[in-house]
Amino acid sequence: MKTNDKLYILLTDTGTVLNRLIKMYTKDPYNHVSIAFDPELNEVFSFGRKKMNNPIIGGFVRENIDHMLFRNANCAIYELDCSDIMAYWRVREYIRKFELNQENYRYNLLGLLGVMFHVNIERNDAFFCSQFVASIFEYSGIPLFAKPCVFVTPGDFMTATSLKLVYSGRLGDYRMTRHQKTISAQLFNELESAEMLNAYTKF
Repeated sequence: MKTNDKLYILLTDTGTVLNRLIKMYTKDPYNHVSIAFDPELNEVFSFGRKKMNNPIIGGFVRENIDHMLFRNANCAIYELDCSDIMAYWRVREYIRKFELNQENYRYNLLGLLGVMFHVNIERNDAFFCSQFVASIFEYSGIPLFAKPCVFVTPGDFMTATSLKLVYSGRLGDYRMTRHQKTISAQLFNELESAEMLNAYTKF
């Protein structure tokens, strides 16, 4: 069954200490990756810090990209056309499982070190951001990479052929632009509805 649903990959460089350490190894411009279900980025999920002011405790998170940590970050946003409705809902199902059991999951810092030393350190209850996002697509039957999820880095998403780049720049600017477009669309719809009502009442 076909659908026109889209998924979005958000790559960011937030400038945190962990991000800078990862960047020293990967040399990639972005070192955090998240998945989103809408172009406005209202539903964004990843593995990262549980509390913005506490970098120590990490796990599965629904991210608030209006927080200053993200708002001032450089980013790249990629779009994936998900033509298979069953695959799309498997993505939803997979993330829902994490939402319902989020206290059971931890940040896979050991796995991150494993990437640096080319050692497969995979744990059932722990993920780092790129491992998590890659595992979503693997589970859903939309594998983006030929290598194991535990070796996927944020930079790998930049080279995935099925992803289309739709924006790069400051994340705060993107959010402002999307917000303005949403308001304009709402105003247009209201005006169009009013014009149709006026035309109807003339008969």
